[in-house]
Amino acid sequence: MRTDLLALAALTGLATWAFRVVPTKLPLAKGRPDGPLRRFFAATGPAAIATLFTASLLPMLQSPGTAPLPLGLGTTAVLLVWFARRSVVLATLAGAAACGLATFAGLGAPGI
Repeated sequence: MRTDLLALAALTGLATWAFRVVPTKLPLAKGRPDGPLRRFFAATGPAAIATLFTASLLPMLQSPGTAPLPLGLGTTAVLLVWFARRSVVLATLAGAAACGLATFAGLGAPGI
């Protein structure tokens, strides 16, 4: 295995750990509601979801035979549940379930 790949994996793991542990250790309750640290942590979740969405979409755009139906169904499920319940957790779970079930059913196979 290449050294640069191992270094990237270690840095990614460290950053993931830091993003999960550091907010629990900071005294955010004492800060201003509109402070820069709170705004940063409030924006991290949507940015992560947008990154995952882009990472799912790019391979489909780069390989012409791939049908984006699972991604479309997952996105539709996220939007429907979000507007119905206003719950990020339920919307994320619904999108993952819809995308996973569509892929399991073979709806994302090349040429479909």
